Amino acid sequence: MTTCSRLAATAGVLCFATACTHSGARTGREVLNPPGLAPLVPAYSVAIRSGDQIFVSGMTGMKPGTQDIVAGGVAVQTRQTLENIRTALQAGGATMADVDECTVFLKDIADYAAMNTVYSEFFPVAPPARATLSVTALPRPAALVEIKCSARLRR
Repeated sequence: MTTCSRLAATAGVLCFATACTHSGARTGREVLNPPGLAPLVPAYSVAIRSGDQIFVSGMTGMKPGTQDIVAGGVAVQTRQTLENIRTALQAGGATMADVDECTVFLKDIADYAAMNTVYSEFFPVAPPARATLSVTALPRPAALVEIKCSARLRR
């Protein structure tokens, strides 16, 4: 019996090919923790689907299946961060085109142009509303960028 099926048998967990989710019976919320993007701490969900909304927690440029931030600077980390966000959205049935809002946290505001160049590739038409902030530190010491977003399913 797989871990996911053991959980399903004991805690009402639903497992799909793309994600393992937990549905809150009273809340109508689903916790989305796609394989390879498992939460690092207990009080954290990769994403939450509530009705037609998906809220993706702050993501960094961690290589899926590891605890390692990708090397190569802010552009490479931004690309991996947005790929991780894409994976989280897909687990809830959404795409990058469904994203309405993002917040970008940069360790160094001087990296804004490099981050923005990569970010623009992921949102070429009608980019979502966005705020970009410079922060003194991020939870992962090697991280240069963290991005959170919310999306609405449009189907």
